[in-house]
Amino acid sequence: MSNQAAEGRTSFHMENFKRRTRYTVVFVVLILAAFVITVLNINTGSTNIPVGRILSIIFKGTGDPTEYNIIWKIRLPRVLMAAILGGGLSVSGFLLQTFFGNPIAGPFVLGISSGAKMLVALTMIYFLQYFGSVSSYALIIAAFVGALISTGFILLISRRMKHMATLLVAGIMIGYICSAVTDFIVTFAEDSDIVNLHGWSLGSFSGATWGNVQISAVIIGITMICAFLMSKPIGAYQLGEAYAQSLGVNIKIFRIMLILMSSVLSACVTAFAGPISFVGMAVPHLIKTGLNTSKPVVVIPGIFLGGSVFCMMCDLIARTAFSPLELNISTVTSVFGAPVVIVMLLNRQKGR
Repeated sequence: MSNQAAEGRTSFHMENFKRRTRYTVVFVVLILAAFVITVLNINTGSTNIPVGRILSIIFKGTGDPTEYNIIWKIRLPRVLMAAILGGGLSVSGFLLQTFFGNPIAGPFVLGISSGAKMLVALTMIYFLQYFGSVSSYALIIAAFVGALISTGFILLISRRMKHMATLLVAGIMIGYICSAVTDFIVTFAEDSDIVNLHGWSLGSFSGATWGNVQISAVIIGITMICAFLMSKPIGAYQLGEAYAQSLGVNIKIFRIMLILMSSVLSACVTAFAGPISFVGMAVPHLIKTGLNTSKPVVVIPGIFLGGSVFCMMCDLIARTAFSPLELNISTVTSVFGAPVVIVMLLNRQKGR
């Protein structure tokens, strides 16, 4: 018996060591990828700036004034915005997948981003028409309300529809309805307002300012902390509502918190960068596959970091693939994200 116990402990320690090693490798790869892509984003463009001069400008504040302005006023805010919003959108998708218990749930597919887009369009046109400008806070509030409206419809439908495929179709229909309302609004808007709205609705991280970076960092940072602190109840909920209740989790409050956090994250992304597709579905799947675990305490930071890398990479491609023309960010995220979702669905079908 003592030999068997010793072998069991050895096996347990070996598995634990392999698991921790896997976690470490994945996080190290993501951090290195984030560093490399950040440097490439700052270095690459109509004006190529060597890495040495980039480091000198960032850390010493010395260098050519033109290059200084390019880095500090254009490229650095943009890459930070892509990192923050990409991470937030990915975690939003993970929270929705936890809520619905299905990996194909996401803010874009379920029509939540379209609802946020509709309210932002209304707000943007109204403020531009009567006040000449619109604040970031107004856009975030409008996007949050729009996301909650779409989510409310999804929750009402989910009570009647038990199959996720049917719920998915309902979400797509809600997205089409919101898009139709948005198009109707645009039809009667002023030409100058349509230009601003059209550029935003295509999805892009361009035009990011340090003020926008600060606001998004605060909102997404606070929401991320809340999500991480809820890792234990999220892990329990993944094993079933009954199991979570046996551990003292208040299911009603917990589900409301999930929806609120997901809506805040997706609303912040939509307000600043427009609707971005497939990130919320593809990235959580890739990270969970890489880590080989669904433990929220490990997965949530990994998904945020993975979403940051994914969106920074897509933004780099959007800027440089057909330079000087720039692709909208959703085009690139769809090219890379949609195949991941298709493979995920095929693997689930094989597993049945």
